[in-house]
Amino acid sequence: MHIFGNSNIWRGIEFFKVILYISHMEYIVRSIERELQKAAKHFAALIITGPRRAGKTTILQQLFPHASYLLLEDPDVVARVRSDPRGVLNELRPPVILDEIQNTPELLNYVRSIIDENPAKKGRWFITGSQEAPLMKGVTESMAGRAAIFSLFPISITESPKVTLFRGGFPEVILNPDAAHIWYRSYIQTYLERDVRAISDIRDIATFRRFLALVASRCGRILNKTDLASSIGVSVPTITQWLNILEVTGQILFIPPFFENFGKRLIKSPKLYFVDSGLSCHLLGLDSEKMLHSSTFLGPLFEGFAASEIIKHRLNAGKQRGLYYFRDQQGLEVDFIVHTGGNRLVLAEVKTGKTALPDMAAPLDRLAGSIKKYEVQKVVIYRPIADKTAAKFVSLKPETKAVSLPQALTMMV
Repeated sequence: MHIFGNSNIWRGIEFFKVILYISHMEYIVRSIERELQKAAKHFAALIITGPRRAGKTTILQQLFPHASYLLLEDPDVVARVRSDPRGVLNELRPPVILDEIQNTPELLNYVRSIIDENPAKKGRWFITGSQEAPLMKGVTESMAGRAAIFSLFPISITESPKVTLFRGGFPEVILNPDAAHIWYRSYIQTYLERDVRAISDIRDIATFRRFLALVASRCGRILNKTDLASSIGVSVPTITQWLNILEVTGQILFIPPFFENFGKRLIKSPKLYFVDSGLSCHLLGLDSEKMLHSSTFLGPLFEGFAASEIIKHRLNAGKQRGLYYFRDQQGLEVDFIVHTGGNRLVLAEVKTGKTALPDMAAPLDRLAGSIKKYEVQKVVIYRPIADKTAAKFVSLKPETKAVSLPQALTMMV
């Protein structure tokens, strides 16, 4: 690995991101690795977006250990890039990792020029960003056809058994759980000071911090901006702006309603979840597994955990998100619809109980009866006790299975 330059300007770079996993933490193999390696053989550039600290830098350094590295967060680094972008790139020896490109998106124009000078060379530029939407705009304008684009979320339950509803999947948390509370507190502070301030001119950080906890308390609900605004005393346009910040920085998921109505009048607003359940628990003040399991938030948090895991599983396999929910104006609701391709759908209800009961499948049966153009699978996702029976599918009724979350994921690609 080559670290750029010898001048004093570069010595202030925050090397913590570079050495964290290779110095004292085990590397956790990520499911997306095969997709990244395949893309590097066919594209000049790879771009990975996702939440801060999800492991974007680490996976690139693991897969491409001889790549030069430049972290675009140090003010001196950013200043030099903006004053002499071509000069900065010329001093780097490809392959190159450009980390946190959202701070200098104009650099993409110069990367494009270098790629176009020798388009036959593949796997030369590896780019990360923690602000998805601005970066994607830059890709559309500068890197169309030259870059393969990926999203990386925190670690999934299929990648490590240490990922849990309570702890979530951020690498540093699951590898050092005793310091989780300190880590989350520091993460939120860094997030507010770097990402939020970089995107917006928010002055009232204290109110935005309360907004984070409020959003965590609304996980699993259909989005109601008026309710959010009245709860903390800000305007609906402000709530819209703040939700956009959370989405752009990869902190929340909006799950849209399914795009076909099956002859019913639908609710059209999305459902809201946090990407990481551990962060949600921290924001809600749930400091122990015991508090979580006795909390009224257990159901919505487990539902959000399932949503995030489904999306991770599909993205890591190179698929589109393909995750929706269903609710009509007569009150019929199914937690998730996964469009697995073609005319295939998986209907899923998510329950926190450890016993699967036949009536849990009732909404699935009602909706399935209205679906004519698709092949439908029906599953109830629950939390079976970890014993020998947990490895088996439980048949609730004909064509409906009760499964654990890991079992459900195998059906959703």
